[in-house]
Amino acid sequence: MVSYFLQHIKYEKRLSHHTFTAYETDLTQFSAFLLFQYEFKEPDKADFQMIRSWIVALVDEKIENRSINRKIATLRSFYNFLLRHKTITANPMLKIRALKTDKTLPNYVEEKPMENLLDDMQFSDDFSGLRDKLVIELLYGTGMRLAELIGLKITDLNLYNNTLVVLGKRNKQRIIPVNKSLVEAIKKYLTLRTDIADDTTHSYLILTDSGTQAYPMFIQRLVKKYLSLVTSLEQRSPHVLRHTFATHLLNRGADLNAIKDLLGHTSLAATQVYTHNSIEKLKKVFKQAHPKA
Repeated sequence: MVSYFLQHIKYEKRLSHHTFTAYETDLTQFSAFLLFQYEFKEPDKADFQMIRSWIVALVDEKIENRSINRKIATLRSFYNFLLRHKTITANPMLKIRALKTDKTLPNYVEEKPMENLLDDMQFSDDFSGLRDKLVIELLYGTGMRLAELIGLKITDLNLYNNTLVVLGKRNKQRIIPVNKSLVEAIKKYLTLRTDIADDTTHSYLILTDSGTQAYPMFIQRLVKKYLSLVTSLEQRSPHVLRHTFATHLLNRGADLNAIKDLLGHTSLAATQVYTHNSIEKLKKVFKQAHPKA
């Protein structure tokens, strides 16, 4: 039943490749545990005690609670699927609770360092330089995810209306406005891109130096390289630029619902984490300015 479930989330629910891989990995690890610990080969027939013992084993291995909770969520989806298809009559996950996790605020780059990077940094005028700057500008200027950037195609751009279409999680499309400077950066990049483009990947916007479609590690290394020049944050990833985009918008008075739509969040709860950063900024201003603070 594991294979049927994986086919279901891949072809019917149409989850992203990253999410599908995570589900597949979690279920493979769970199956291996059952086989090793209980000589049990059927995960669909595992009971509460078996599942609980796996979670305890993960805790003993010092796996982070957030990672364990993701595995719990995978099993919850799996057994709900089995219950809907009447493969099981009782859900063994009903008594399983998520582990407590510390609330961590999103890391983001302050406005001044971002201005220094985009306005003062000397990017080269060749293809690589224009591409590198465009990657930073797209991630910071739109808040798109890494996978969305890699999957962005030339046909997704509307340079007349200053918008682009992003294909997000679960194949949901959203339209994001782009500023004039980003449009100009795209136009400059496109003039040199035609000399680099590989025939098999010509539809994708962001290419490597060899003309192939950009891949996650390539973008991650690129972003880390440039953020290292302006910030001492330990985490310097594309997702930090997504957090930076949202935090800067909120700090400048943007509506939270609008930010939710720009980020492609399905619920406001996912976006509200950015309000904590804004509140911390308000506290700082209050302490500096109020006579009774």
